[in-house]
Amino acid sequence: MKIKRIPVVDKTNGWSGVLTQRSSMPSLSGEHHADWVVLGAGYAGLASARRLAQNRPNEKIALIDAGSAGENASGRNSGFAIDLPHNVGSSLDELDGSHRFIRLARFAIAHLDEQVNQHNINCDWSKDGRYHAAVSNKGVKAVLEPYARELEALNEPFEWLSGDALQQKVGTKHFTAAVFTPGGALMNPAALTRGLADSLPDNVTLYENSPVVAMESRNGIQLSTHDGELRAPKMILAANGYSEQFGYYPNKFLHLAAWGSLTRPLTEQEQAAYAVDTPWGLTPANAFAGITMRYTNDKRLLIRQGLNYAPTQSVSKAEYAKVARTHKKLFDQRFPMLGDVTIENTWSGIICLSQNSAPGFGQLDHNVWSAVCQNAVGVTKGTFGGMLAADLACEQDNPLIADMFSLGEPRTLPPKPFLGLGVRSRFAWELWSNRHEA
Repeated sequence: MKIKRIPVVDKTNGWSGVLTQRSSMPSLSGEHHADWVVLGAGYAGLASARRLAQNRPNEKIALIDAGSAGENASGRNSGFAIDLPHNVGSSLDELDGSHRFIRLARFAIAHLDEQVNQHNINCDWSKDGRYHAAVSNKGVKAVLEPYARELEALNEPFEWLSGDALQQKVGTKHFTAAVFTPGGALMNPAALTRGLADSLPDNVTLYENSPVVAMESRNGIQLSTHDGELRAPKMILAANGYSEQFGYYPNKFLHLAAWGSLTRPLTEQEQAAYAVDTPWGLTPANAFAGITMRYTNDKRLLIRQGLNYAPTQSVSKAEYAKVARTHKKLFDQRFPMLGDVTIENTWSGIICLSQNSAPGFGQLDHNVWSAVCQNAVGVTKGTFGGMLAADLACEQDNPLIADMFSLGEPRTLPPKPFLGLGVRSRFAWELWSNRHEA
């Protein structure tokens, strides 16, 4: 099978731009054999490879990726390890589903926390919680108040903040109220991905900058790059939205480009004017109209806003300048005391969604398993999906596998061109109907 589309990675990622240069692992060259191959070295692939190494310490695991660690989508997100669903329902079935998700997410966060501490991964990992905020009274009534009631039903701790109390925490008057939950973690996602890649067990070999151009699945798995071949009896697919290029999950995934910008560090004078000392992370009541924001340990501010339908899993260069101008305008509106602060980097990241928010998880063939489609919560969903795919493939007993299967399977999407028309119409409706949360 010829692979028609491979990831195109530019050098715009602000999270990796603030780090020192890293030397990538060698690319695949020549013919190599392993007991397992993991395709894709994002959060799911890294977690799968590490878990396989633990489950099968005497077997060889090969992990292959088209790019370098920290430069793919896993290094381009907002840097939240989220332990709670954004919005949950109040029925018993919905609450039970939330409990299952919480178990899975905290399983992933505990694993990442262990790796960060064990391997001294310098990624600004901090347990600073998360603000879920609304701009308007309508957003407070429609989202935050139900969310607070449901957190009470889940017996989860939270704090309600509004007015001056909220402004003191995040340094802006833009929000009416927020629900603060203390779980989860914040980090530089590029640094975390790099650290996970550079601390893999000895029986894992990582091949970077090795885009797969062909795959054969007769007599095991054979992956071909321009310079080499990799063979293994069994494979875990962790290529997220690119899985369909390998013949799996056809017409199941939506591809969107999400945009982020990171400022330069604030000067000491600007920090005094801003008057917030501790890092924080904030997610919006509405993901389409609202803005995800962070204040980082190195005194930068993140603006994450904008979603574009990207069926080719790529964006044009012309969009970067337009988005940077938009993000600067949004930044100035929220932080007028920091008007001289410039945007240092603007980047895009391709995310993979299913119509019903279900992951692509399970056994696809007698020798192929998958952990793909994290639905824009990649740090935690990718990690627990990858670990559990490895346990499933190794027939390792883990009660969380049942929780994973309870998340469902991706539904088939409408055919083209109706899909594109429907997605663009939905985006326009979401932006208009939730404009009060902009």
